[in-house]
Amino acid sequence: MSLLLNGLRVLILEDEFLIAMDVEQLCRDHGASDVSIARDLTEIDVSQVKAAFDVAIVDLMLNGTSTVEFAATLRDHKVPFVFASGYSDTPELLSAFPGVKLVAKPYSGEDLVEAVASTCGRTSVPAS
Repeated sequence: MSLLLNGLRVLILEDEFLIAMDVEQLCRDHGASDVSIARDLTEIDVSQVKAAFDVAIVDLMLNGTSTVEFAATLRDHKVPFVFASGYSDTPELLSAFPGVKLVAKPYSGEDLVEAVASTCGRTSVPAS
């Protein structure tokens, strides 16, 4: 297994418990050094985001609340992130966040890991 996320501190914004747990394990399996899950935006201290995380995986909706404003904060603090969401047909989102990857649910673990790694400037190494 590749360690594309080796050493990264990852924030997962996901309100579905089982999905959050799967993504946490996926990140750890790929080398992430620290993984934090937030199931609600109130669980995150925005002022500490840059110091605490290297990358974020952001669901577009948490318990019915849009995370777009939080994503803008991540962008403003220069914290790389990917959207991982069931809401994949949102052209406004893509125009508001050019270059940000959107991994549509249901996604494969490999697709998500590759999107996160790519966002952090890492690329997969072909198996020999």
